[in-house]
Amino acid sequence: MAAAAVRSLGSSLGKNLREIRVHLCQSSAASKGARDFVEKYYVTLKMSNPDFPVRIRECSGVQAVVWARYDFGKESSVSVNNMSVDQVASAVQTLVQSKP
Repeated sequence: MAAAAVRSLGSSLGKNLREIRVHLCQSSAASKGARDFVEKYYVTLKMSNPDFPVRIRECSGVQAVVWARYDFGKESSVSVNNMSVDQVASAVQTLVQSKP
């Protein structure tokens, strides 16, 4: 499911967004889904969107959150704490498709 969600994004990231940031902890169980998402799908996202900034921010003890920055500096975020990799992919897809 997560693979299909990431593939469906294709090269459409730059149309609505300016940046995606994933904040996660390197070791906490609550960030496991976010870590798995980065390990499995970061390369796919970057290969489809080589010029689009997808930033990964790791910090010990931080809550797992995905941020999306849109035009005019507007931002939106979704907490992905304690989510599976499929749920994280769905959250990213929702942020990409939404307009602030």
